[in-house]
Parts: sequence; C-alpha cells; structure tokens
Amino acid sequence: MLSLITGVGAQGQVGEAVATALAERGDVVLLVSRQEGEVRARAGEIAAKGGTAHAYACDLSDANAVAALAQTVTREHGGRLDALVNLAGGFAMSGPLAQSDPSILEHQLRINLITAYLATRAFLPSVVAARGSVVFFASEAVLESGNVSGMAAYAAAKAAVVALMRAVFDEARAAGVRANALAPAAIRTSTNEASMGKDARYVEREQVAAAVAFLCSPAASAITGQVIRLRR
Repeated sequence: MLSLITGVGAQGQVGEAVATALAERGDVVLLVSRQEGEVRARAGEIAAKGGTAHAYACDLSDANAVAALAQTVTREHGGRLDALVNLAGGFAMSGPLAQSDPSILEHQLRINLITAYLATRAFLPSVVAARGSVVFFASEAVLESGNVSGMAAYAAAKAAVVALMRAVFDEARAAGVRANALAPAAIRTSTNEASMGKDARYVEREQVAAAVAFLCSPAASAITGQVIRLRR
C-alpha cells in the first residue's frame, strides 16, 4: 500500500507513531511536513528499521505548494494512493470567546482545516483511483459531550474538519472511497507532557496509530462516514 501522512515532523508526536505503524505493516509511506529537516529525519528513522519512506517538505496551507506536491508525488509514485492521513494541525487555547483574539481563530483554521482541505483536494483523485481511505483528525472537543470552554477557535476548526470528512464521504462514496475522522482526547506527546505533565490521562500515540492503521486497511472496508472517539 502507498500511504501519505501529513504532519510528520517533530520527534515524539503523533505523526511519527502513525508513520512508523504503517511502515511496519509494509506500506510505502510518504511523509509531509513544513520542516524539511524534521521530515527527512523521520523518514530516515523508518528506513533504518527496514521500512520504505519518502520525505516531502511542504507548506500545506499554501494551495500552490500543495498542488506542486501532488504533481511531484504523482510523477514519482503514480496516480494511485491507498491512504491519505490528514494529521497536520495544532492546538491553542483562545480564552473566553468575548475576549478572544480573532487571529487565533484564523491560525487554528489555517493549520487544522485549510491544511486538510488542500491536501484532500489535491490527493482525492489519487485516492479515488485506488478506492482508498481518507482519515481526518478531529477532537473529542467537537463531540456533543465535549468541553470547549476557552478553546472555541480550536473546536470550531476541528468541527469544520468533521464537515470536510462528511463531504468526502458523500461525494466519493460511490467511487469506493472511505472517509472517517478520529476524535481523540489528549494524546501522550512530548508537547502535551511538557504542558500537562506525565501523569495526566492520555490516549497513547500507539493507540492512535493502531486506529489509523485499521481504518486504512481492508478490515475496515465497511466503516465510512464515522467520527470515532478515542479516550482512556
């Protein structure tokens, strides 16, 4: 299988675990991050363990850059993509809505929604050609029981990601494409441990990676259009 994963850069983050899990099951993984040095390092680590990984640096919020990336991937790997994992994004508190800074909303939309929108727009034809799977990353915050106090900007961006997933589900289902979104609670990453401590209640990175691998496998062929909660 050929799988493209966005947001695979810094060490100790979710993208690293997802890329490793897919490579270990035999996928050729295409890793995308804004930081060239980081994404090349992650690809090198996978290659050192016997996997096959290719690194691409791209600003996924830039439509022209994403279009150029899609052309490069098609030229180097063909026009079929078995899985697209939209993992690029980030979190920030925005504070009480009435006192919040609109620039935080703009940034959250750019890194969480626009990146997923542009990547999906560019690579969906390749996923259609392979009758593949698209996985989006939402958040527990967007679920009905989620607490969004102080994080309206982040929650709004992730809710829009869910709407994007549903658009792919509606538009590409007849072509055999599956689209789902994971909605995890806080994940144990180096960043979260630094801000929340090591003893907080976390979803483990490996659990997230296992969920992605399942959704991108034939075993999940009947699962589409779903928002799947991950929590401990």
